[in-house]
Formats: sequence, structure tokens, C-alpha cells
Amino acid sequence: MPGNHLTLNLVEGSVSFSFSPEAAKELKAALDQLMVSLKAIAAKTTPGSGKITPQPPLEYCHTGEIFLEFFCNPNIWATPFAAKVLVTIRDVNIRLTTEAELTRIVEDINQYLEQF
Repeated sequence: MPGNHLTLNLVEGSVSFSFSPEAAKELKAALDQLMVSLKAIAAKTTPGSGKITPQPPLEYCHTGEIFLEFFCNPNIWATPFAAKVLVTIRDVNIRLTTEAELTRIVEDINQYLEQF
């Protein structure tokens, strides 16, 4: 379905682009894994809970009509609610690199997938 558009709400403004439901499901799985990592870190930041095991960063790339990249190092955020994701969207005419709130991106992806 080439006419499907995903809208991501950024810290200031939003961006909308063509994105398939299959690619959105892959992105959701990657974001879900990032949330697990962030929750593991948040659970171990209480006093006396031991040393925190570093978690791998999210490095998601999608190439289709546009190039989409998400990056987030979960080790620098205290909670999933504080986490921000670096987002890069580009095609032959434009490149946008900005950050977005993780929880908002998760909501945007879930809302998009509910349409299908």
C-alpha cells in the first residue's frame, strides 16, 4: 500500500512520509526492545541494586522510498519517559536530522499500526 503515511511528532513540529505497515512493525519491534533495555536500566538504578549492565543502543535503519534511521543509547537515560531518539529521514531532495521523545514515537507507531 504505497499511499500509507506515517506521521512522527517531534520535539517541535512533525514529519510525515510514506511508510509500509511491515516496516512499521519492524520499527515497533526495535522500539519495544529499546523499552525493555531502558526499563532494565531504570530498575537497577535504585540504591543497593548492584552494578548496571550496559545495554546495547538502538540502531534502526530502513531503506525504501526514504532512508529512515533511529539511534538511541539507553545507557544515558534514567527512564523510558526521559529518553530521546535521534531521527534521520532523507531522500534525494532533503535530509532531516532531529530528536524526538521516545514515548511519543512509540505512540505514533502504535497509532499508525492501528489503521491496519
